[in-house]
Amino acid sequence: MSGRKEVSRRRLLRVGIGGLAGVAAAGAAGTELVAHGILPGKQVLDLIDGACSVSVPPLKFSRPGPLMSGTFYSRARRRRVGYTIAYPPGHRPGSALPLIVALHAYGGSHVSVLGGITSADGLALRVAGRPLPPMALAAADGGGGYWNPHPGDDPMAMVIDELIPLCQRMGLGRPPQPIGTLGISMGGYGAILLAEKYPGLFAAAAAISPAIWTNYRQARSVNPGAYASAAAFRAADAVTHASALSAVAVRVASGLSDPFHPGVKALTKALPASAVVVFAKGCHSGSFVRSQVPPSLAFLAAVLG
Repeated sequence: MSGRKEVSRRRLLRVGIGGLAGVAAAGAAGTELVAHGILPGKQVLDLIDGACSVSVPPLKFSRPGPLMSGTFYSRARRRRVGYTIAYPPGHRPGSALPLIVALHAYGGSHVSVLGGITSADGLALRVAGRPLPPMALAAADGGGGYWNPHPGDDPMAMVIDELIPLCQRMGLGRPPQPIGTLGISMGGYGAILLAEKYPGLFAAAAAISPAIWTNYRQARSVNPGAYASAAAFRAADAVTHASALSAVAVRVASGLSDPFHPGVKALTKALPASAVVVFAKGCHSGSFVRSQVPPSLAFLAAVLG
């Protein structure tokens, strides 16, 4: 990619060795995580041997619709949060449309929910030469707590009790218009979790490279802030509660060399037989995400449209 500094193989090896050294210092738990691809050593080696290389065809767009951003005070999160609402081509505020609630990845925000594609451009994608059926997309800042409740900060309640009602007052996702959810990485886990907790509200969920752990010890070793406690993990374990998705259309896509792939495999085994599961070459990387945004939006559009 022009303008991007190339990273040498020696530099990658040095980073990989450093990651593995850190794992050795962490002891048996860390070694287990690398063996299962959860910590960075394996991801760096995959970058070297080409496992992460994903060919992404050029994306084609119609002229995008309007995009509006603002802030509101979230009682659930006890702070002001930013939000964005995007409209499809040919529509504007006041249109009654199906709604996608998009959840950002760890370290992201309401402006970065589609992996480098703006929300408005995502809705303007032409998939297989055809425009997507019209639907709106809304996103809000959920912080770094993996979209599950923490003491004093509940991003899930913010979505359910504040963001969605805000959109419905604008005519988006108001019955009979359906609602779907979409997310990448942490947001992919969050999209599955939201649909599990509120299957009567969400008609569809699409997760790209979802960050799925299979036990609290593993999650805490990698990201201590992901869950407030072991009990919180059990309450928000996407694998354990997957049976709640029996009436929800689900699509999950994961790269075969993604560090979270073992967790995703455990999730997909627990999903209803009707779920669409895509395992393909790739890692927890931008190119894999970019390759999966168009089919994920097309999947949601087919259900919501």
